[in-house]
Amino acid sequence: MPTPFRHTRPPSPKSAAGRTAEVFEQIAVDFGIERPPTFVVLSSAPELLAPAWALMRESLIAGAGSRTGKELAALGVSLANKCPFCADAHTVLLHATGDHALAEHLARGGTPENEEHARVLDWGRRTRVPGAALVPYPFPREQAPAYLGTALAFHFINRIVSALLTEQLLPGNAQRFRAVRSLAGRSVARTVRRSAVPGTALPLLDKPGPGPDWAAGTPVGPAYDALRTAALAGADLLDADDRTLVRETLWAWDGSHPPVVLRGFPSRRERPAARLAVLAALAPYRIAEEDVAAWRGARHSDASLVRLVAYGAFAAVERIETTMRAPVTRP
Repeated sequence: MPTPFRHTRPPSPKSAAGRTAEVFEQIAVDFGIERPPTFVVLSSAPELLAPAWALMRESLIAGAGSRTGKELAALGVSLANKCPFCADAHTVLLHATGDHALAEHLARGGTPENEEHARVLDWGRRTRVPGAALVPYPFPREQAPAYLGTALAFHFINRIVSALLTEQLLPGNAQRFRAVRSLAGRSVARTVRRSAVPGTALPLLDKPGPGPDWAAGTPVGPAYDALRTAALAGADLLDADDRTLVRETLWAWDGSHPPVVLRGFPSRRERPAARLAVLAALAPYRIAEEDVAAWRGARHSDASLVRLVAYGAFAAVERIETTMRAPVTRP
């Protein structure tokens, strides 16, 4: 069977032990899918696995608000980031919520007929653009930690998936067929429709801080803080000049996707680490074998590659999150 992984060969989840095994056990219970490649690919750098899962769980799965609404927000993010794997996954999960007609309408490229649903989907799309007008929210303000956490979780996950997985959610792209989408959704429907207890993922984390003000008082805050700490630790794979270049590139970014010809990107030959980090942030689906090979050589392991991609991915998340702060914290 072909592997779903690109550029890496993560360890078999069947051999997982300790904290990694605990994370996979919780994913199976609360996500309804055993060893999803979305998280298996992070297990090469296990310090990233638990916080990435925790942020998704505490926002999308256990956070306030309807699961349908948060799936729509995540779908909007995934469409904006051009991540077909995740977009297909959220369509399947809408089947799991019981919103079959909505799922199929969206799978055909339609816009939700329900105005509230349409506004949430559009809001998710617009979160890719730093500084976009995201208020008033298309959801109650008290649900903002869960919705913002969901959006930011998938800005990270989309980039990991686009960089390190193939685009096929199911073998042979079987999710293209309505019957398969419906069946896949129904297979996890019981889990998706079950209420999840908030905070269950936090014991998997190593002393996280409270997190940003917009998530204050919810488990989303510590989960976000833990992922931020783990992902940005990948900065140690770049020198000071490369870190400055990545930071300056992100602050100048307007949310657009780069053109076909990557003019102005760091040189593959001269600055391969910076190139990978910037691609992971802005266009992870453009990472090529040549980019990885130019940086990797004999010195860098799969764990290092996952950490570098995660660093670039979270640099984009942090750029987006900083523009969310002011409107969220106003009384």
